[in-house]
Amino acid sequence: MKLDDFDFDLPEQLIAVRPVSPRRSARMLVADGGELQDRMVSDLPALLGPDDLLVLNNTKVIPARLFGTRDRGGNVSKIEVTLLSPDTDGNWTALIKPLRKVKDGEVIRFAAGLQAEMLGRADGQGVLRFNLEGDAFDAALAEAGQMPLPPYIAAKRAADARDKDDYQTAFAKHQGAVAAPTASLHFDDVLLAELKARGVQFCEVTLHVGAGTFLPVKVDDVTTHKMHAEWGQVSAEAAAQINDIKAKGGRVIPVGTTALRLIETASRDTGKVTAWTGETDIFIYPGFAFNVTDALMTNFHLPKSTLLMLVSALMGQESVTKIYGHAVAEEYRFFSYGDSSLLIP
Repeated sequence: MKLDDFDFDLPEQLIAVRPVSPRRSARMLVADGGELQDRMVSDLPALLGPDDLLVLNNTKVIPARLFGTRDRGGNVSKIEVTLLSPDTDGNWTALIKPLRKVKDGEVIRFAAGLQAEMLGRADGQGVLRFNLEGDAFDAALAEAGQMPLPPYIAAKRAADARDKDDYQTAFAKHQGAVAAPTASLHFDDVLLAELKARGVQFCEVTLHVGAGTFLPVKVDDVTTHKMHAEWGQVSAEAAAQINDIKAKGGRVIPVGTTALRLIETASRDTGKVTAWTGETDIFIYPGFAFNVTDALMTNFHLPKSTLLMLVSALMGQESVTKIYGHAVAEEYRFFSYGDSSLLIP
């Protein structure tokens, strides 16, 4: 299985740099078996019903991108930091640009009284210890940090105040992600209320999306690619909801590839979802046997990405070629701030 098998031509102008408003007014390509329908996200209540369970990822994106300075005897350098994940001691691994400008033991100063000491480095990343913790850290980060927009948006414009709302889901609860579960960005209070009125069921899981979600696949044989690990949790209540609807013959529909990867991880041992907490590096590509997922709501993904491989595993490569060809021809908006799809094998 070669990397070029997952390539396609994408016109630059189809990459969305802002979301539509309201969120539910985004377009949605419905692929049901071999049939394609051009719909809207606002049509979702008409397409789902009481036998459907939407699995939502309630992770909350932190404003993880910081701009600061390092002062070495009056020699001041600008330093850009993107936080990746905290360890058990409260220190953070981070991408630091330029890494060579900061020595171990030096301090980087940011706005809002926030500063960090460089403890060490490994694998091209730094380890930082901040001067604040708990609520004080969260408050300073909220003031000093910017939303960590994906590279293909950040290359076109800087993050701004709008992104603090736009790049956060309506049901974000548990802080820890450095990238949004973007399929969920299409949901607002109006859509959620309409779905509930239709009897559509919901459950929530947590997967803290990491910056590794944007890392390119660098091997030609995709089966040898090593996925980044991300922390997730499926509660006993969520597991019971999922297993109950499966037992009744209903459909389990994760909203986003992050929710899908998590529930498939939590079902690997027994074929049924169990309460689960830990780091998952599950890699889903064609040939994968799905235990739980009956359909998927997701945005349109990068060429040659692991996410495109995942949807190809669910729908079949030939079908995905047709779906993406239609999306390009009909000028759907792509990637994190783009349009949606509902994929039903």
